[in-house]
Amino acid sequence: MKNSEQELVTLAEVTQILGDGLELHQVFQRAMTMLSERLAISRAALVLLDQATDQLQIFAAIGLTSKEQQRGQYSIGEGVTGQVLASGKPAIISDISKHPDFLNRTKSRPVSNENDKPIAFICLPVKDGNDYVGTISIDLPYQGQEELNATTSFLTIIAGLFSQTVRIHHLIQMEKEQWATENQQLRDNLHNKYRFDNIIGSSPAMLDVLSTIGQVSSSRATILLLGETGCGKELIAKAIHYNSPRKDKPMIRINCGALSPQLLESELFGHVKGAFTGAVRDKIGRFEAANGGTIFLDEVGTLDTQLQVKLLRVLQERELERVGDHQTINIDVRVIAATNLDLEEEVRKGNFREDLYYRLNVVTVNLPSLRNRRDDIPKLIDHFLDLYNKENNRNLSKMNRDVLNTLLRYPWPGNVRELENAIERATVLSTNDEFTLELLPLQIRMYAQQTRGDSINDSVEALSSKLAELGIKQYSIYEGEIYSLIINEVEKQLIREALSYNDGTKTRTADFLGINRNTLNKKVKEFGITS
Repeated sequence: MKNSEQELVTLAEVTQILGDGLELHQVFQRAMTMLSERLAISRAALVLLDQATDQLQIFAAIGLTSKEQQRGQYSIGEGVTGQVLASGKPAIISDISKHPDFLNRTKSRPVSNENDKPIAFICLPVKDGNDYVGTISIDLPYQGQEELNATTSFLTIIAGLFSQTVRIHHLIQMEKEQWATENQQLRDNLHNKYRFDNIIGSSPAMLDVLSTIGQVSSSRATILLLGETGCGKELIAKAIHYNSPRKDKPMIRINCGALSPQLLESELFGHVKGAFTGAVRDKIGRFEAANGGTIFLDEVGTLDTQLQVKLLRVLQERELERVGDHQTINIDVRVIAATNLDLEEEVRKGNFREDLYYRLNVVTVNLPSLRNRRDDIPKLIDHFLDLYNKENNRNLSKMNRDVLNTLLRYPWPGNVRELENAIERATVLSTNDEFTLELLPLQIRMYAQQTRGDSINDSVEALSSKLAELGIKQYSIYEGEIYSLIINEVEKQLIREALSYNDGTKTRTADFLGINRNTLNKKVKEFGITS
């Protein structure tokens, strides 16, 4: 170097280059290109240790062709480069043609020097923390030992700066690999979590749901999920996605009832800069974000009429336009829609487009309410207890018959979501392992009091005992026929009450009771039930 002022300027420029980006190959090329102009460098190479092969390989270079770089491989301790890595000490060679350990592995240097001008070689170690992980080497014309020593001192500082960049590069690579591993683990966990056999439900209604989604998950057919709020529509949508060929692609959810029509249009289809006040940059919509995967449109029955037209086009043509744009974007998205509304009734009222309804209604899955799958309640209780005991470090487990009967009889207007909230509340408030009625929400406790009345003997079990006692006394003269007489009377009254509860609809009553419709028709005729 000519003077210290020039060195400081050069160091500042190298530092700026190294700080401009984290791509090691790029910053090395830029920095060494700049240094070659200042120091008359003919060749330079960043050599890094490949941990997998335990070989030194040229990672980046100037003045070397791609073939020459490929030839530049060394074992630890081999040649000048390998010795520098092994010892951690720099090598300063005034004439490479006279050095016995210089291998010229790249075959980039001339065999003889026509003008008898020696080629000097400086090789400096690169550290990552306490470990030597590579070298930086340069070729330049030999112009005297003093000049060579000065250049070496300056390049030692440069090598230190590169060591910091290599360190940051390795940390970023480690974070990327860790992120990729964690991301794959999360995907695997999601696939396992939403396996069909992990969905709790063994009642006939739920088995029918599981059978249907098992058949359609591998297709790209649009699916419409119908059911009351809280009955698990999103869970079923995720199960369909994570058991489909699209499982490794995004699943995007949007609640159509949570945003105004203007905001929802932008969220669904995206917008371009300047499309409306506040659109300061282009934005992709949820459909584009879900490309290749699945979009879950919750509360689709609340869609504005204009948005219904746009959604219909997406379903028909598999294409869309961002708000404020005329460019057509092709997409490949599977649509799963859900609503707690009666869409047929909404069509009759004129609130929902008939053509869109039929586009959504390719495969319809009716999710039963919790009161229509009471057989699943004990399993759901056990699942939520295990979940929230673990989450809150509790041990709530002992439930007496009165509490269980209350949970089994309660109508659950909020369905599974309400049951989950009730169990979570009980777990959080518990102080021991006893699950008492006092741990349940107020509305459930009030229901328990109303059904219990003034006597604790109003449970189904107690009433059944009383009925058996009265029946035996009343029908004692019909010895040999008592069982059929009492059972038939109970069955008759049960069917009559169930028909009344379901507004006289026999299909719904059969599902409600858990019996075949033909069986119900036979019993209605047999008992002469007219209403």
